[in-house]
Amino acid sequence: MKVTYAMIDKELRLKGRILNILMSSSSEDQFLKDMLKRKKQIEKRKGKHLEGMHCREEWIERKDGSKQRMLIYRPHHVQENLPGILWLHGGGYAQGIPELFENMYQKLMDTSHCVIIAPDYRLSIEAPYPAALEDSYDALLWMKQHAKELGIRSNQLMVGGESAGGGLTAALTLYARDQGEVNIAFQMPLYPMIDDRMITESAQDNNAPIWNSDMNAWAWKLYLGENYGKEVSPYASAARATDYSNLPPTVTFVGDVEPFRDETIEYVKQLKEAGIPVEFTLYKGCYHGFDIINPKAKVSQEATSFLMKSYKYAVEYYFAEQHHT
Repeated sequence: MKVTYAMIDKELRLKGRILNILMSSSSEDQFLKDMLKRKKQIEKRKGKHLEGMHCREEWIERKDGSKQRMLIYRPHHVQENLPGILWLHGGGYAQGIPELFENMYQKLMDTSHCVIIAPDYRLSIEAPYPAALEDSYDALLWMKQHAKELGIRSNQLMVGGESAGGGLTAALTLYARDQGEVNIAFQMPLYPMIDDRMITESAQDNNAPIWNSDMNAWAWKLYLGENYGKEVSPYASAARATDYSNLPPTVTFVGDVEPFRDETIEYVKQLKEAGIPVEFTLYKGCYHGFDIINPKAKVSQEATSFLMKSYKYAVEYYFAEQHHT
């Protein structure tokens, strides 16, 4: 899908063009180098928080004995009985840390008080699939097991994330459903990266700013490692799932010029056919991550408002009791 400048929302054009010059990689080797370089730059942001955010660090043990860092955000006034949200950050599975997405945590908390658990999951440049999924699931189990002391109500555990974090969200809800250890009340996989096959129209020859077909293919290669190009599990690439039943109510949105447009639309269709309540909006003229890149644009404000309205509704109406194991 060729994307012309004229197809992009007027308010998003300039930032898209500038960031494209700064961020796009010209080859697979360059992409890997860029990811490694960015990782070093991003590391410096660890431990630096938005003013007014109440955050603490927690380390939890993996099965192999190594430790995973997690950030716990909560409202200043200690409250009990809040929804718990596991938020999985974006970055093509290859980059990013939880600190980069604090604007989102702030908006969620301002909309309806909650406790946010943000895991610093392993990235594909250091460990391919299933490392990120395992880390996300460990964090989800930890949130369930420590709900009481965190002030979280156990019947309202939610999961969300953007881009690769959205892909992890969709994969994690499938995995959690099949494991049967945690019941998730609501999910927010925003413009999720969920189909490694790249067979849809929007995923092919897409030259939109921020995230295009080339970068998408390189990122999937890194994430799937030696399994790239083979039949992979829906826990790696959620669009490969064949059973969408018993998944949590869902909200998502996507821009109509980005590579993930069609796979998001198909995912929503599959959920609806399985009887899952879904709120979905397609935003015209929007490239990948438009709401983060240009939050002041009218269309970005509309998308954020749509998401927050759905989240507020979920807090009031969606619950999932836990089985006591």
